[in-house]
Amino acid sequence: MILMVVKKNTLVYNSEKNSENKMGKEILVPLESNPEVMNKFLEKLGVPSQWRVTDVMGLEPEALAWVPRPVLSVMLLFPVSNSYEEYILKEQSNILSKGQEVSSNIFYMKQFVGNTCGTVALLHGVANNTDQIDLEEGHLKKFLENAKDMDATARGKLFENCEGIIQAHKELAQEGQTNTPRVEDPVNHHFVTFVHKDGFLYELDGSKKVFPINHGPTTPDSLLEDAAKVCKEFMARDPNDVCFTVMALAAADF
Repeated sequence: MILMVVKKNTLVYNSEKNSENKMGKEILVPLESNPEVMNKFLEKLGVPSQWRVTDVMGLEPEALAWVPRPVLSVMLLFPVSNSYEEYILKEQSNILSKGQEVSSNIFYMKQFVGNTCGTVALLHGVANNTDQIDLEEGHLKKFLENAKDMDATARGKLFENCEGIIQAHKELAQEGQTNTPRVEDPVNHHFVTFVHKDGFLYELDGSKKVFPINHGPTTPDSLLEDAAKVCKEFMARDPNDVCFTVMALAAADF
């Protein structure tokens, strides 16, 4: 059985090796991987209260059964290690040589603003479920409307200049259970999102060089369980590290 430490005060970092901003013109203070903070962020951006981020306390069936349904997306915060970086290089090379099926309906954006992997993870979860999430008028709805027909790079550049979402990130980065970090503090964790689209499970990571990752068949009903299997693979690559956090964007458990 794989156990997981859920840290509500873990900071959501971009997987940069140092404080130099290689991704874009700005580095932000990261959001905390805390459902309360993330829900305030989503609410500020017009996501209705019927959808909420919640902790996934374990990856075995008995723990997954406690997660409210339906689940729209699953987010994994994990330590960026040498074994992970070696793995993604092999993974990307394998996909580039063999190819993969990627739905044209998937919403995927690159990340160019430092320390926003948590925000990008949340946006990936919302953007790929607008058929179920009735967004209120506001910065996020406008961003998604403008980004609809763009490619991943253009979407990332549009986000880079979306002052409304960036400002919401800055405001919520000051909240949480930890002392607010500095942008130059070391970075060692990263967030990815798993969503269902057109019958397949996709891993969405704005720092990936070229593409979303297709992890095989899934359904809306089995998204959580299938994403949990991939999360276990992340953990197996770093078996001595317990600093993994899994959260789900799911129906509010009123």
